[in-house]
Amino acid sequence: MLYQIYEFSHAAVAPLRQAAVASRDVLRNPANPFAETLGARATAAAFEMFINATRRYAKPEFELNSTFVDGVETPVDERIVARLPFCDLLWFRREGAEERNDPPVLIVAPMSGHFATLLRGTVQAMLPNHEVYITDWRDARNVPFGEGRFGLDEYIDYLIEFAQRLQEWHGERAHALGVCQPGVPLFCSASIMAQNDDPARFASITLMGSPIDTRVSPTEPNRLASTRPLGWFRDNVITTVPWPHSGFMRRVYPGFLQLSGFMAMNLDRHMDAHIKQFRNLVRGDGEPAAAHRKFYDEYLSVMDLAAEFYLETVDQVFQRHLLPRGLMTHRDRPVEPDAIKDVALLTIEGGRDDITGLGQTEAAHVMATSLPSARRKHYVHPEVGHYGVFNGSRWRRDIQPEVAAFIERSRDRG
Repeated sequence: MLYQIYEFSHAAVAPLRQAAVASRDVLRNPANPFAETLGARATAAAFEMFINATRRYAKPEFELNSTFVDGVETPVDERIVARLPFCDLLWFRREGAEERNDPPVLIVAPMSGHFATLLRGTVQAMLPNHEVYITDWRDARNVPFGEGRFGLDEYIDYLIEFAQRLQEWHGERAHALGVCQPGVPLFCSASIMAQNDDPARFASITLMGSPIDTRVSPTEPNRLASTRPLGWFRDNVITTVPWPHSGFMRRVYPGFLQLSGFMAMNLDRHMDAHIKQFRNLVRGDGEPAAAHRKFYDEYLSVMDLAAEFYLETVDQVFQRHLLPRGLMTHRDRPVEPDAIKDVALLTIEGGRDDITGLGQTEAAHVMATSLPSARRKHYVHPEVGHYGVFNGSRWRRDIQPEVAAFIERSRDRG
């Protein structure tokens, strides 16, 4: 009933939201002689805050229309090159850059509530010197029930299939970059492909702020996931997608509940940001108001997660720690990281990361016992938090060059 209550509430407030839109527009209309009075500006600002608090946020666009290749601005064409029930594989094709033979890189976006566009800055920094692909995970409420389940086994299957496709398309083994949550399934997929001696196995994997072993330096999110039994999560955060969504009857961890958790973790900061936004709107200070809108258009846009994936992640990664304990399986077959011998491994952590504690990502090196030291590296940036690992000025200036150099050293051109 939880999802239905949410949908009914959204529908019930729709007339009020439309009235607020009309009132805001009247108050701001240049033909209104009172538009520039303090009362009109404050009332219009209040209406806009109400509109933004009650509206639905659509999936954002990447809006990466060009990049610079060898200093020349080059058009970028975003294409869907593979479709699976729960994921589209996007390719950011740089027009005329094929002859450069740049390394293919699969960026594995987190399936943790936000859309892949959260990694816009990651993609943008990689584009000049790489053939960039990204996993564009679908909102589970839009995946028909008949498409079946999606858990960690299916996640690993998807990454293996994408690796095989990229090897076929480019004639060389691809490189993969997993940001946060995907670190575990990416590391598992590399292990399985190594166990199978798959010719399409990744040439390198880069794990960034990933919860490989959450027993190390546990953070508050880690503790929240481990202090309640799995049944509590099943009973309290899992619900059924209602009609008329395409995923009708699918069990999900809904985006609106995830968003509540995101906001609660930093409630004071979000409250301050919205108070400042109200003041900016009253003053008519357009630039900071636009920046606020841009951030929250992304932040408040969330998707539902398949219940199987969410519960298995809580259980296997955060509660039972199966991977670092050597108990992880894929399709009932043991995952053996010590089979990795020629898949180069780069781990990256932020010294101020309060989501994935220091050492949790580095733990992958402990498990890859057969990997030569020449094919592995660990990098810590002391000044960045979790999001700074893959976005922002320090990512562009300090971290991305480390990733690019590691990929170049690890290329296997076949």
